[in-house]
Amino acid sequence: MRAVVFDRYGPPGVLRVTELPDPSPGEGEVLVRVRAAGLQPFDVAVRQGQMPWVRANFPQQIGQEYAGVVERTGPGVDNVRPGDAVLGSTMLNGAAELLTVPAATVVAKPDSLDFATAAGLVAASQTASGALLELAVTKDDVLLVHAGAGSVGTVATQLARLAGATVIGTASPGNHDRLRAMGATPVAYGEHLIDAVRATGLQPTVALDAAGGEAIAQSIALGVEPDRVGTIVDDKAAAELGARVVRAGRSPERLAGVITLAAEGRVVMPVLTFPFEAAAEALAAVESRHARGKVVLTFT
Repeated sequence: MRAVVFDRYGPPGVLRVTELPDPSPGEGEVLVRVRAAGLQPFDVAVRQGQMPWVRANFPQQIGQEYAGVVERTGPGVDNVRPGDAVLGSTMLNGAAELLTVPAATVVAKPDSLDFATAAGLVAASQTASGALLELAVTKDDVLLVHAGAGSVGTVATQLARLAGATVIGTASPGNHDRLRAMGATPVAYGEHLIDAVRATGLQPTVALDAAGGEAIAQSIALGVEPDRVGTIVDDKAAAELGARVVRAGRSPERLAGVITLAAEGRVVMPVLTFPFEAAAEALAAVESRHARGKVVLTFT
């Protein structure tokens, strides 16, 4: 099989496509032929050697999100069959033509969702839904989403609106129309964010930080209680300011719930696709933090 790998830590250019042995499903596993693989900042950090708890095994693969078709099942699998379209989470092997995953972790892909969109929803759906659950967001809340136009922010904004909450989303001006289309009130991020939020006339009661930097401090300055400020990116600031790190982990059940909403058109995720041979360019787009939509590799 062909897979995206790197042989040393460094910039996006260290990525290459190579041939690796085909994996084989073991007990309780399925072999999936990947049609699309989402990329995320975790892949960037691993490639840069900034994840000390992740030891690279060169040639090291990348990719945590996939959508594809079951090609073969291992012993003891009865929940999926060859030919089933599925999606789910994996660990550093998603950007490849084939992968094996536990059958218990796969989620059925609805026919109405294309493979690229399905793959692009995997991590953001689980992160956003878990964060809103941990922060106990309800219809009575005004949720401030930092990086509202990013992949996690996009899903969190839509889920919060579906729950009846009011949402303020921070983004660059070029993404404000997109936030409005999702039902959020947009504000520009940066040093004037506090004044911009106050100018909306809305009082945030809960905040989700997917941006880092001053987001936690700004949320608290706006009157959000620290224990209702959650971050998925800034553990250090959370510890210093008494905010919460919200990492609910992977859940096929939560993922399936968001996928159902996406199939119904109630949650939308724009995707920016690259052929897997252009993995270096794709991961550079993730690293730039300015990509319009979730970055996804596609396989033919």
